[in-house]
Amino acid sequence: MTLRPSIPARAGLSLAGLLALGLALGAAQAAGGDPSGTWLTETGDSKVRLARCGGGYCGTLISTAGKGLDANNPDPALRGRSVVGVQIVTAQTPTADGYEGSLYNPKDGKTYSGSLKMTGPDTVVVSGCVLGVLCKSQTWRRAK
Repeated sequence: MTLRPSIPARAGLSLAGLLALGLALGAAQAAGGDPSGTWLTETGDSKVRLARCGGGYCGTLISTAGKGLDANNPDPALRGRSVVGVQIVTAQTPTADGYEGSLYNPKDGKTYSGSLKMTGPDTVVVSGCVLGVLCKSQTWRRAK
């Protein structure tokens, strides 16, 4: 004879599981927050606007120091354009602690696999990787 929990007991277990999941997701969202807004890059010479796009976030350069030309772009036809207005962050795949996607670095003209992770209400860590192993990260601060 097999003993099975009654329907209310099974429903209680499911409800408890859903409640725990909801609390965990809520805590993760509260810790990370919404990265939408304007961010000052780690070097302080550029500002990036992060906004929702697809299932994640995209970031567009809105200001930069100096001439701000895309001089190292692999496409020679784009080397004279301004980097202001260029989307440099495409992080549309949600992960347990942020978003994954790609990052364009106008300083070297290369696109890297990357991630975007909120580490506080006014800080976000942006990481770019080569071959998924060699990674560099920057901490950006929310512009005031």
